[in-house]
Amino acid sequence: LKADKYVLPSAFKDDEITETLSNHITKKRIMTETDWSDIMQKMNAVEDSHVRPGGTVSGPTMMGMADVAIWSALQTKIGPSPMTVTGNLNINFLSKPKPVDMLARARVLRVGRRNGVGECYIYSGDEDSMVAHVTATYSIPAK
Repeated sequence: LKADKYVLPSAFKDDEITETLSNHITKKRIMTETDWSDIMQKMNAVEDSHVRPGGTVSGPTMMGMADVAIWSALQTKIGPSPMTVTGNLNINFLSKPKPVDMLARARVLRVGRRNGVGECYIYSGDEDSMVAHVTATYSIPAK
């Protein structure tokens, strides 16, 4: 699976984030659109491997979506930096997600010299059904 298209402001040229994610982060098929304040990431189709017994999307699937979405949002602020790594990720599961397309909306809360902090809201189906809230801290390598 491969990243389709990322349209990001500021620190990136047209296809840099697509290339960066495809080469360094994920092989999942995701699509991202954005405005100047956040990243929207849509999982095109929930596959059988994403669903756990009980017919719900697995926690690791949602954590992975949030990690990529927040990391991508952070990249728009600091520029291409594939060695930026997750230092902490906290997820609060709010309700049982249906096994339908998922949406992750991420934004950067703070960027310092060595750390970046962001949050992500994960929705099941559309933005009327929030299923998880995620916060994460990333370690930014020295330039």
